[in-house]
Amino acid sequence: MIYPSIDKLLNIVNSKYELVHIAARRSKEMTKKENYQLALNEYKSQKNIGRALEEMLEGKLKIVESPK
Repeated sequence: MIYPSIDKLLNIVNSKYELVHIAARRSKEMTKKENYQLALNEYKSQKNIGRALEEMLEGKLKIVESPK
C-alpha cells in the first residue's frame, strides 16, 4: 500500500495537480538544501518525494493559496 494515502492528502489540498506541484517543489528543496522537517528515522519513505508527502500529511508544510 502506498503511504501516505492520496485520499488523506486531498483533504489538505484542493486538487491532485496542486498536490503534485507542492510535493515536487518540496522534494527539490530537500535534495538541494538537505533540509528536512522530521528526523530521518521518522520517515517511512526513502525518497524525497515520499518524504515531502509525509511532511504535508503531518502538517509540517504551510500551504498558502495565491490570491486570484
